[in-house]
Amino acid sequence: MHKYFAALAALTLVSAPAWAAEGHHPIKDSYITAKVKAELIADRDTDADNIHVTTRHGIVTLRGVVKSTAEKDKAKTDALKIDGVREVHNDLEVRD
Repeated sequence: MHKYFAALAALTLVSAPAWAAEGHHPIKDSYITAKVKAELIADRDTDADNIHVTTRHGIVTLRGVVKSTAEKDKAKTDALKIDGVREVHNDLEVRD
């Protein structure tokens, strides 16, 4: 339930600058960060609470601790789905 409300809040935050994705304007890093975080929250295979997302010039960096290599890979896949993401640096650490 917590993930649902967090995803809803994140989507609300990103709805205002959505015009950037529709036009020829570059997509803002803050928009990309929020969209990636929302995608991670919505994905039941990732624990978004433990994943920190930053974006600079369309390059997303994922940091934090995850429980498996599969979760680490899924987080990167989720980030790559977002418009404006040029590259993903996956610095997530796998811990049991």
